[in-house]
Amino acid sequence: MRRLGLAIVLLAVAVVVAPIGARQAHPVTYKVTFPAAEHHWVQVEVTWTGLPSAPLQARMSRSSPGRYAVHEFAKNVFFLEAFNGKGQPLAYTRPNVDEWDVAGHDGTVKIVYRLFGDYADGTYVGIDTTHAHMNMPATFLWATGHENDAMRITFAPPAGSNWKVGTQLFPTSDPWTFTAPNLQYFMDSPTELSDFVMSTFSVPNTDGTPADFRVVVHGDGSQADVDELAKLVSRLVREQMAVFGEFPKYEPGYYTFLLDYAPWGDGDGMEHRNSTSISNPGLTIKTPQSRQQRAMGTISHEFFHNWNVERIRPVGLEPFDFTRENITCCLWLAEGFTQYYGPLLLVRAGLAQNPPVNAGNAIINGAGRTVRSAVQMSEYAAFADAATSVDATDRTRGQARYEELVSACRAFGASPVKKCAKWAAGALNTLSCARSRRAARTRRGARRDSFAVRAFHRTRRTRRLREPSGGAPTGEHRVCRAKCDRLERREDVRLDRR
Repeated sequence: MRRLGLAIVLLAVAVVVAPIGARQAHPVTYKVTFPAAEHHWVQVEVTWTGLPSAPLQARMSRSSPGRYAVHEFAKNVFFLEAFNGKGQPLAYTRPNVDEWDVAGHDGTVKIVYRLFGDYADGTYVGIDTTHAHMNMPATFLWATGHENDAMRITFAPPAGSNWKVGTQLFPTSDPWTFTAPNLQYFMDSPTELSDFVMSTFSVPNTDGTPADFRVVVHGDGSQADVDELAKLVSRLVREQMAVFGEFPKYEPGYYTFLLDYAPWGDGDGMEHRNSTSISNPGLTIKTPQSRQQRAMGTISHEFFHNWNVERIRPVGLEPFDFTRENITCCLWLAEGFTQYYGPLLLVRAGLAQNPPVNAGNAIINGAGRTVRSAVQMSEYAAFADAATSVDATDRTRGQARYEELVSACRAFGASPVKKCAKWAAGALNTLSCARSRRAARTRRGARRDSFAVRAFHRTRRTRRLREPSGGAPTGEHRVCRAKCDRLERREDVRLDRR
C-alpha cells in the first residue's frame, strides 16, 4: 500500500499463506453486467445454493485488504432485490447498514443489486464507458458462514466495448469466467475490464522454473510503449528477487501488474497476493523519462509487498476481517521496510540514482517518534491511512434522478415497471445531455460541474429520447419523458442560479 509512509509501521510477523482449500459442492456464483456504464453503475447477480433453512446474512465489506480503516462500501448499493430458486421475490431485513438478511428461501437465494462507482483507485470502484476498475470488497456482496465457499464470477462487458479482463482470479476455458478458492482470495483480487494493452515476460526462478509476469496498462500507451515499460519492470523484479532469494509460487501461474493511467481517478497503489493495482491519473508511458521516473516508483513499492506483507504477513491481518478496521502492531516492518527498499532497489536496478537516505533521516529527526512508538504508530493506521471515505456517491448525481423517474412511473401506474425503467434510462440521457450542454456554455458552469463536462465529452448524447423502433412512444415512455422534461427545466433553473 503506497500512501502509508515510513512513520506508520510494525513488530512481530508470521508467515501466513492464504488458504486454498474450499467447499466446492455449492460455489457462490456472480454475474456482472454493465447496462449503463456511462452513468457509472454496475449490476451484480450473486447466487447461493444448498443453503440451510436459516436466514442468509448477506453483507457488504466495511474495509479492504491493504487499507486499514473503515470505508462503508454499502453506501453505494441500490435497487437490491432477493429471489428464491424459483425466481419468486423474497423479503429481507436490514439490521445493519452493511447487512441484508433474507429468510423464507428454498435453499437458494439470488440477490440482484446495482452499485454506483466513479472513483478509480486501489480502494474503490470506477465505472465508465472506457473501463470497469473494481476493488472487490467495494463491489461484491458476500454471506456470513460462506467464507470458505468457492467463488465463480462471469463478466458480461458492454456491447462493442472491446474490453478484456485483467485479474489474479483463476482463469477458466471461458475468457469471461474466473474462479477463486474462497472469500479471502476473491476479495484480494482487483479486476480491470477495459481495452487495455498487455505485455508479458518471464524470469528464471532459483529452482529453474519460469516466473511469469503480465503488465496490463489502461492508458494512452501503444503496444511498443507497454513493451518498453515491461523491460524496466523485468529489470526491477530481478533485483527484488535477489533480496529474498526466490520468487513466490504464483497460484494462477503468473503475477499481474494492473496499471490504470486513465486521465481520471485518483493516484494510489495497492498490494495483493498475486497482483498489484496502481492508478496514476494522466501518467503517460509514451516517453522513456516518464516510464522510468514516474511509473517505476510505485511499481517497485507494491511489488516488494509481494513478499513483505503478502507472504511475510503480520498476524493481525490474517485472516482479514472485512467487517471492521484491521489493527496490527507490525506495520513498521510491513510498510516501513517496503518504503525503504522500494526506491533502494530502483537504484540497484539502474533505474534511479539517489538512495533513499532522506526518508530515514526524516523519521529519525522527526518529533513524532517522541510521542508514539513504532508499534503505537502501527496501531494508529486506522485513523491515518486514507481513513476518510473520499469516493464519489450517487446521492445527487444521475442515478438519483433515474430512481426519481422510475418512482414517477410507479406513481402514474405505468405497467410493467421494468419496461418503464428502461425508458427512464433513456430519459436520463436527455437530462445528462442538458446538464452537459448547459455547463459547457460558460467557463463558470464548466468549472463547477465536472460531472456535466465529463458527460459532455464522453457520451456526447443527443437530446432525442430513445423511442420504440417502428412505432409511437408507449404510455410508459410518455410518462417518463414528461417527468424528464420537468427535471430538465428544474436543472436549467438550478444552473441559472449558480
